[in-house]
Amino acid sequence: MAEAIARQDTWDVIRPLSAGISSLGFVVETTKETLATNGYSTDELRSKPLTEDLWNAAHVVINMTGRPGEALFRGFAQPKRVEDWLVLDPYGEAAPTFQKICEELQQRVADLAERLRLQGESAKSKR
Repeated sequence: MAEAIARQDTWDVIRPLSAGISSLGFVVETTKETLATNGYSTDELRSKPLTEDLWNAAHVVINMTGRPGEALFRGFAQPKRVEDWLVLDPYGEAAPTFQKICEELQQRVADLAERLRLQGESAKSKR
């Protein structure tokens, strides 16, 4: 969900690429329905595993596994930053839980984008 939200709402500062430690290989139908209900496209959503290439392309990694990213990503070269977001995985839950998670992710993505925008402004002012 976070990838679709970021792609639409924060395109000016976030270029999202979503991948999972244990990807399902498909996007859950309730995820697609929830995103569509909230006005997000699911056309480009794919369930894919985290690869070294995806890791290396990242500037910021958002970890939503519930496990500390420091230990989880020990085998990968460190990007600029890993953020641990404690977000319930709604898999297997009813549609209202998916909606609640969608709303939480909308706020988290918006907050991240605002911080990135402020960092960009700060970097510009130092030039």
